[in-house]
Amino acid sequence: MDALDLARWQFGVTTVYHFLFVPLTIGLGVFVAGLQTAWHRTGKEHYLRLTKFFGKLFLINFAMGVVTGIVQEFQFGMNWSEYSTFVGDVFGAPLAMEALLAFFMESTFLGLWIFGWDRLPKRVHLACIWAAAIGSNLSAYFILAANAWMKHPVGYEVVDGKARMTDLWAVLTNSTALAQVPHVIGSAFVVAGGFVLAVCGYWLLRTRADMWRGAARAALVMTAIAGAVVAGTGDTSAKLLYEQQPMKLASAEGLERDTAGAAFSVAPGIEIPKVLSFLSTNDFDATVQGTEDLQARFEKEFGPGDYRPNQTIVFWSFRVMIVFGLATVGLSVLALWLTRRRRPMPRWLSRLFVLALPAPLIAVTAGWLLSEMGRQPWVVAGELLTAAGVSPGVSLTEVAISLTIFTLLYGSLAVAEVVLLTRHVRKGLDEPEPVRAAEKLEPSLMY
Repeated sequence: MDALDLARWQFGVTTVYHFLFVPLTIGLGVFVAGLQTAWHRTGKEHYLRLTKFFGKLFLINFAMGVVTGIVQEFQFGMNWSEYSTFVGDVFGAPLAMEALLAFFMESTFLGLWIFGWDRLPKRVHLACIWAAAIGSNLSAYFILAANAWMKHPVGYEVVDGKARMTDLWAVLTNSTALAQVPHVIGSAFVVAGGFVLAVCGYWLLRTRADMWRGAARAALVMTAIAGAVVAGTGDTSAKLLYEQQPMKLASAEGLERDTAGAAFSVAPGIEIPKVLSFLSTNDFDATVQGTEDLQARFEKEFGPGDYRPNQTIVFWSFRVMIVFGLATVGLSVLALWLTRRRRPMPRWLSRLFVLALPAPLIAVTAGWLLSEMGRQPWVVAGELLTAAGVSPGVSLTEVAISLTIFTLLYGSLAVAEVVLLTRHVRKGLDEPEPVRAAEKLEPSLMY
């Protein structure tokens, strides 16, 4: 093992860990905003209590996401300076827009929302949480646009060994980004839905309060709709892989040779004839390129080297993503059917909500492994090999020390996150606030 291998491990570990917080922040922020909107429209006290309860969980997760994101950025200068030099001019614009527009918008309005209870007018306070939620989604868009450029670089030219942006709009509207953004954000809502269901399931096992059933039903609807979005954009992404990243597509399917009417591999030895060709092109008889034939073509185009990713990881991460994602969405659809027409939530279903909490997190983690490992050995497809992006002169010992420090730090943060979330969930809802005499006489005086 050399410094490159450890640097890749370090970036992979910190990225996966950071991404455990990101989807929950994206989806939970919108869910909290929806609860507060329901309180604003109906005036029902239980919506306010749920808003504050899930709002605190959202804030804990948001804080952890910010901390882990900052630590992650250190690596660009530490271990990946050559990569940073190559992509800096292209990444400068979308990442600056993410920081100066989206993140500042999110954090500013989130601060107003935190300290604005009983200080801001009701509508203004509601607008703050919606602005924060929109900001988190905008932040995801700009970061995913930069990530999509690594897989399908557009709107640039290479000058003196560095990528120079020539068309910002092309970067922001990259076809890969337009498919990836709704797919990732949809999966974020699935993660948030699974989290809310686990919390509601925990409390439904202890109390049959209608407010927990109502929150669970709202999470079920969100998860089911988001699952449909993920499935639809996943189909679009598969077709883009056929055109833009054929090696990733072939590795995900274990296809070694160019094949007309290629079968979809459910598992080793279990195949559905011609389905892969149809999913890739809408043509059952289309030819899908295989890894070995692509390897030969890439050697002629780019020179000697192994251009195949780790096919075991790519193959199985694709299937893990599908299985756990479908399990989460399938559970939500089943639960919606079982609880239709105000039917009570079965206790076994509440237990299943709690047990299913890891499923969406496993699915999104596997999805990122597929996305990033499938691009290897390129850090920027067709332009910069991963081995060429590492910082020159960084030793194995230096990377090992930083990896150890980050691992210990992230382990501590993980413990803190679990303790804080668990403690708050077990505490439950705040008690209803007493109504003051002035509010009884004149409700409009509240704001």
